[in-house]
Amino acid sequence: MMTDQADADPSGQIDSSAAWLRLVVAVGLSTLGGVGMWSFMVALPAIQADFGIGRGEASLPFTLAMIGFACGGVLMGKLADRFGIAVPLTLGTLLLVLGYLAVGLSSNLWQVALAHGLLIGLGCSATFGPLMADISHWFARRRGIAVAIAAAGNYLAGTLWPPVVQHFIATDGWRATHTGIGLFLLAAMLPLVFVLRRRIVHHHSAAASAALAKRQAESPFSPLTLQVLLCIAGVACCVAMSMPQVHIVAYCGDLGYGVARGAEMLSLMLGFGIVSRVASGFIADRIGGVRTLLLGSVLQGCALTMYLMFDGLFSLYAISALFGLFQGGIVPSYAIIVREYFSPKEAGTRVGLVLMATLLGMALGGWMSGAIFDLTGSYQAAFLNGIGWNLVNVTIMAWLLMRSRRRQTLAAAV
Repeated sequence: MMTDQADADPSGQIDSSAAWLRLVVAVGLSTLGGVGMWSFMVALPAIQADFGIGRGEASLPFTLAMIGFACGGVLMGKLADRFGIAVPLTLGTLLLVLGYLAVGLSSNLWQVALAHGLLIGLGCSATFGPLMADISHWFARRRGIAVAIAAAGNYLAGTLWPPVVQHFIATDGWRATHTGIGLFLLAAMLPLVFVLRRRIVHHHSAAASAALAKRQAESPFSPLTLQVLLCIAGVACCVAMSMPQVHIVAYCGDLGYGVARGAEMLSLMLGFGIVSRVASGFIADRIGGVRTLLLGSVLQGCALTMYLMFDGLFSLYAISALFGLFQGGIVPSYAIIVREYFSPKEAGTRVGLVLMATLLGMALGGWMSGAIFDLTGSYQAAFLNGIGWNLVNVTIMAWLLMRSRRRQTLAAAV
């Protein structure tokens, strides 16, 4: 693992009690803002029934929200790099509030879809990648676990928000529920953003500058090449990841177990994903981001292979739990890799670019698996497709690790 002495901190801010408090607040904001990724899945049936439209047409707001989330991560990351995390978080909170209020006032599907794409997706993006990048500045010895905990807020949102949203949709309707979410986020998020207004003080000493130069000299690729490789790896791993996450409910329905069983497996998967994200942070602090991501990708491939081999009800529950346990730490590992190989001044932007690639991979993989099912009438070929994409990710990470070792060996010999 590459150490980051460029974050030398004579003032004592890094790894301090203030840093841990900041992490707690970041998890809270990620959990609150993460509603933008999960609420529409719950509201979809009610919106579809209200507008009298098909399932594919009704899914458009979610698609636009994911596009907004992917593009917004880069924009919000740039703002965080330049002005600090409080600026994109404030902007993101206001966009979320306006988005949910707009949905509550919508009279047709296009208004709902535009509110999700232009407001909710963009606003939600500020509470994921930029928060991970910001937290990475405040920790050195425990950076891996800190980034992983910050990333876990997104899965916590997926665990906590759906039953709350479902309850209020059932009792008050989807429009009133979205209006209520908007007002709640306004009251709950802005005070937390105020806590994070302080920026880390970077000390660019001669030793820190020399350490950064040494780290960049040992990098196995140029910054552009490395960024492109990480983005390709992000697309590949998430195409593979999306197969069970997006289609497990439908898969269980096809097997005759019912969609309720599939929903339980999805919840189990996300729950174990939280455990995985935290555990991967401990692992990354010991072996580095590349090795941690490589380990997670190999295990994810093993879980996908198990889906091909077993389709019994108990087996699917067990494999779904294992899949969540294996894959949850993959995405946070990209943020750690960015901090290991790039300047901290570029963390927000570069993390945003990689996370955009992972989200595009999720969107591509979800569609691709459905298209393969339509062509073959079975999910077996879709699982094989996921395994193939996963091998691309494993190959890139293994190559990056080998090239890094070679460059470090040559640098030590000079």
